[in-house]
Parts: sequence; C-alpha cells; structure tokens
Amino acid sequence: MNAIAPKHGYSEAQLAQEMLALREQFPLLNRTVHGKPLVYFDNGATVQKPEAVIESMNQYYRELNSNIHRGVHYLSGEATDAYEQAREKVRQFINARSSKEVIFVRGTTEAINLVANTFGRQLSEGDEVIVSMMEHHANIVPWQLLRDQLGIVLKVIPVDEDGELDMAALNAMISDKTRLISVTHISNALGTINPVKQITQLAHLHEIPVLLDGAQAVPHTKVDVQDLDCDFYAFSGHKMYGPTGVGILYGKETMLEKLPPWQGGGDMIDHVSFEETTFADLPHKFEAGTPAIAEGIGLGVACDWLTNAGLDKIAAWEDILLKYATEQMNEIPGMRIIGNAEQKAGVISFVMDGVHAQDLGVLIDQLGVAIRTGHHCAMPVLHHFGVNATARASFGLYNTKEEIDVFIAAMNRARDMLL
Repeated sequence: MNAIAPKHGYSEAQLAQEMLALREQFPLLNRTVHGKPLVYFDNGATVQKPEAVIESMNQYYRELNSNIHRGVHYLSGEATDAYEQAREKVRQFINARSSKEVIFVRGTTEAINLVANTFGRQLSEGDEVIVSMMEHHANIVPWQLLRDQLGIVLKVIPVDEDGELDMAALNAMISDKTRLISVTHISNALGTINPVKQITQLAHLHEIPVLLDGAQAVPHTKVDVQDLDCDFYAFSGHKMYGPTGVGILYGKETMLEKLPPWQGGGDMIDHVSFEETTFADLPHKFEAGTPAIAEGIGLGVACDWLTNAGLDKIAAWEDILLKYATEQMNEIPGMRIIGNAEQKAGVISFVMDGVHAQDLGVLIDQLGVAIRTGHHCAMPVLHHFGVNATARASFGLYNTKEEIDVFIAAMNRARDMLL
C-alpha cells in the first residue's frame, strides 16, 4: 500500500519506514506485559522517552550535577550553561521572540496556575474569564477558585454534537467585562483541534488576552507562538517525549513584565531586606528555588529530537493511524466514538454498549494493550455527551497499523467475554 496522506503529501510507506526507525530509539517499547508484546496507546497521558532524552538526564547526574545560576565554581557554570541552552532550544521550538518569554514550570497545570495567580489575581468582582466546555480540569479549577475568592464570572463556550467549539456562541458571549479567554489547543478527551488562531484574532479585536493549553498540541503539530499571536501558551515536557516534572509557560514579554511574581524564594530576587525586596528580571522572576535541572536539560533535548524527527511527518503519520483505527472501530457492534470533529488529532474516546470502560481497559491490558479509562480530567465535556467515563486510545509517532490490528482484536475478544 502506498497511499498518500492527503494534507501532507508524504507516502504512507515512507512515513511508516521513518517512524519505525524512530521507534527503535524507545527502549521501553521492547517490553512485554502479561506475556504479550506491549501495545502502548496511552500517549495522551504520557509518551515514552527516546534514548537521547534518557541519556541527557543521566549525563547531567554523572558529569554536571550542581546547582545553577548562583555558583561561581566550574560545575555550576557548566550546569547553568546546559540549563540555559535548554531554554534557548525551547524558544526556538515554539518560535518565541526571546528566551525571556520562556518560563520553566513543573508542567501545564502549574503554568495555568501561574497565570491564574498573577494575571488572575488582578481581576475584580464581575470580571469575566471565558473557557470552553472541553477543557482539562487544570484549565477549569484555577478559574473557579478565583471565582469563589474574587467574584469573577466564568463563562463556558459550548460544543456541538461532533465536539467542535461553537464559535458563534463565543463571539456572542464576549463583553466589555471579558478579561481573558483560556482554551485548549487540542482536547485531551475528544482529540478536537480548536481554531486557536481564529480565537486569538477574535479576542484581540476586543483587546482581550488569550491563554492556550498546548499540552496535547506540542507533540503532534508545529506550534509557532508568534504566528498564533497568543499571549500565553502552556505545555508539559512528558507529553512531548521529554521528562516528567517540567514544562513551559510562554508569555509575551510585555505581558510578563506587568505581572507580579507568584512564588518567592531564591533566584527570583534582585535584593532582599526586611524592609523591601526587589525582583529579578525575566524569566527568573517566575522561577523561585532550585528547578528540575536534569528535566529541563532533557526537555531541551526533546525539543531538538522532535524537530529532527519532523513534526509535519509525525502529524501525517498520526493522521493515518487515526483514520485507520476509526474505520476499524466503527465496525465493532455497539461501539460509539465520542468526538468526531473535522479537525482532530490522534485521540479516540469511546464507549461500548453494555460494557464499562474500566472493565474493557482491564481486559485488553491482559492482552498487552495499554489504554486509558475514566473521565480523563475532563468531566464536564463527558457529561455533556451523556457519559461518566470513556475508554481512550491515543497515538504517538512510534505506533503502527499492526498495533491497531492487535488493539481491535483485543477489543472484540473483550466484548465477547463481557457480553
């Protein structure tokens, strides 16, 4: 078979060969579970790590281990250089204007909370923040806390039956009280790719800043924050073939300069006395204490690794996998896919008549297939579709059509056992 991925122009055979070569760099994928070769379809939760990322962290601990920024000795200088080089790699990866706009955090959740606890704390009673129905809890709960503490108003963009945002409703709900629009780039529960550039353009017509949750986007598509023109962009290392415990908040320099620090401590200060403290310049103003140094270095390596792999090729291959899996799943009796947006990433949430999602996940795990079950930290949108939980298969660049065949066979076997 030598089909052409229509939106990208790559032949399927070419992509399959290149992705298989990349797959060889992931040591964990050689594992067996329950005596079966591992089929890992839980990439929406976290992806596996290539050898280059793993080795970069090992090298830090073997050769560079020292605290950064504040030391004058040789090892501290080397570690600081490696960490700041990683920041520059991230800057290039998302095309930020300056490394001052790249803030290291623990992940997407902390990045959103940073904005909520700096920008959000400047809001007043009656001010409005707009989110969407398909948001991860990390982009709902921080704004609810502010609603309860400050009296702000939280508005929610509805979604249609296919899981697409109602853009007309968004346009109608913007008012002179709207202070921020905060939406996901790609839904972790539905796979919907939102028209975030259009949302940003609309918001900026009303001089409203935009925060984008990019956790599910950066591993799958090229993100250019200058092109998107968003004011904030948040993402996690562990979803983009990097380490856990590290992530990024991008913010326009003009926005970040106006915000107060969130956490106080070492490295985010200029001068401290008991009478007054002055704060460090960007980006260090938002980076209190010793950071996850090895993880930050590993994140920089992950950025280089993804760039070299080719995000356009990754997107094309995952699109092939998505279409192939969707066709196969639609042939299973009683199967219902939740979320069928026209623009969709490699995520399939589904329910099966008469079968609880958790039971399905446990049974196919026994056959070597790892999927996610539950509410995916997105309860509101699942409730909108009339379900409390779904099973979710999510694809990474190293997955194959043959693995999808194993997955489909496992699902059919589980269905026969449970019904």
